[in-house]
Amino acid sequence: MSALAVRVYRGLSPVPAVDAGDRGLAYGDGLFETMRVARGRLPWWPAHHARLARGAAALGLVAPPRDWLEAGLAALLAGAPSDAVLKLVLTRGAGGRGYAPQGAGEPTLVLSLHPLPAAIAAPLVLRWCTLRLALQPALAGHKHLNRLEQVLARAEWDDPDVHEGLLLDARGRVACATAANVFARIDGRWLTPRVDECGVAGVARAWLLDRVPDAAEAALSPADVESAEALFLCNAVRGILPVGRLGERRWPPHEGLRALAAAMGRELAAG
Repeated sequence: MSALAVRVYRGLSPVPAVDAGDRGLAYGDGLFETMRVARGRLPWWPAHHARLARGAAALGLVAPPRDWLEAGLAALLAGAPSDAVLKLVLTRGAGGRGYAPQGAGEPTLVLSLHPLPAAIAAPLVLRWCTLRLALQPALAGHKHLNRLEQVLARAEWDDPDVHEGLLLDARGRVACATAANVFARIDGRWLTPRVDECGVAGVARAWLLDRVPDAAEAALSPADVESAEALFLCNAVRGILPVGRLGERRWPPHEGLRALAAAMGRELAAG
């Protein structure tokens, strides 16, 4: 699906396209944020910007000034569909061949607007992925551009009846879905895997950990997830998505989850 609009910047200056020597293309040397647009605004922009700033500090990238960036986002959203998806990509910029980041030019910023994904009416059907996520604490939590693990995991199935796949890390612990965080209802609490060695610290995940008293991080095994009282996925575009089946395990609707999904949906749609 093609983008509705695209803006590319080198430093603070607009350019027609991304340089062929950009380190984001060559090495995945950069970060991205995928944001829900609701009523022409970005409801969770402060959280996305905070994560972008943390990632830029960790990778040593130069992030654009916030005021300048917000003006560019507003310009892109002006006259755009009131409900959409906005993707922000920040790279180290163009540089010579080789991994050494020294000598890279000004950072590259790409802002693109996309249609909302089609709604999923039924509870999700999940599968276990064979691929396991590598452990790398230096990158854990950050939404960096190197997503080959997720690409390979998502390539494991082509069944339209399966919505998502759950990934384990190299130690056999539950990590996440290919494009979402996971929460399991265990012993009266909503538990989600830690992201200190792999995985992404999702914005929706952070919203839940901050606002739901019985939500917490924990080390989860596949058996923990399969025996949970309820299961859901979440991300900043779709919100909360209840899980109905994982392999042979099935879950009935969970009343508390319905209320939680509605609360996040109201916030995401508030604009």
